[in-house]
Amino acid sequence: MSRITFYFGAVLAGVGIFYFLTTGSVHPTSLIPVWFGLALAVLAKLATSDDASKRKLYMHIAVTIGLLGFLFPGFMATRDLMKSHGGEIPLAHPAATHEQLMMAVLCLVFVLLCVRSFIAARRSGAI
Repeated sequence: MSRITFYFGAVLAGVGIFYFLTTGSVHPTSLIPVWFGLALAVLAKLATSDDASKRKLYMHIAVTIGLLGFLFPGFMATRDLMKSHGGEIPLAHPAATHEQLMMAVLCLVFVLLCVRSFIAARRSGAI
């Protein structure tokens, strides 16, 4: 699971850098996914430990960061979309809303994969 965590971290960092560059490199908040991605990548590296308890700890921290990466951007994007009344009013910052949605979806997929992995590990008796 640490390899998948690293890949999700890299994709989140790529999303943040992409939106930062496409918005003219003037909106530092578009780099928020980069920080989440770096945190996931560091935790993925730490989770390659031989010690099972450390591996579990780092992966649980990673899934918590993933959950936060789903909740906050998902809330912000939903709020912006609701303010636009279903497309009747243009979004104030459409690139920001798209980036938030992308981050929320990526983090949701990551959290679901982690939960599935945790359940499988529990059932197999590996924990």
